[in-house]
Amino acid sequence: MMSLVTLSNVSKSYRDPGSQIRVPVLHDVSLTLEPGESVAVVGPSGCGKSTLLNIIGTLDAPDSGEYLLEGENVAGCTAARLAELRSRKIGFIFQLHHLMPQCTVLENVLLPTLALKVSALEVRECAEALLEQVGLKDRLSWRPGQLSGGERQRVAVVRALINQPRLILADEPTGALDERNAEALTSLLLELQKTTGVSLVLVTHHPAQAARMSRVLRIHEGRLQ
Repeated sequence: MMSLVTLSNVSKSYRDPGSQIRVPVLHDVSLTLEPGESVAVVGPSGCGKSTLLNIIGTLDAPDSGEYLLEGENVAGCTAARLAELRSRKIGFIFQLHHLMPQCTVLENVLLPTLALKVSALEVRECAEALLEQVGLKDRLSWRPGQLSGGERQRVAVVRALINQPRLILADEPTGALDERNAEALTSLLLELQKTTGVSLVLVTHHPAQAARMSRVLRIHEGRLQ
């Protein structure tokens, strides 16, 4: 079976705006992610976790090394092709939910489908089914300001899944939640990961959450350990 994600000797640095010196962030990182796998990425703040997630999500490009997404060399893709890959194959969940305050719960979930040629009726039915699965059946017409923090993150999870991606990238999705809601959201992510077959990469500072994934990757000073 072809790996979903293959990174080979990936390095990344950024230019310090004050000194114009290149600051290394990732050093010679190689990893594979298989279909249906759940992986935690852990490490201290500033070690390169989010940078790694941004590269996997095609939001950033490495300085060197190779990235294959289902066998396709991402470095050779145009901006339009990268946007298509993100729309069709990758779902994102961030610490802040980034919901549109003027839109209802259902409208927020359906936003990623606007760029794709899909049946409006089918995606609405899918959205309603997923929202029911995460306990938000009665919140379809509510706006984000009427929801709790945990409910808003559940909407963000459904929005990430609406285009039936192959990969979910979650960057500290429980960071703004209390312990009870954080535990509930982690359980929900794992339940949906198993029922949909999507691969999950979770960046977290919480050892208990990391331990629930099938594999844990540790980054220290930009190197994968």
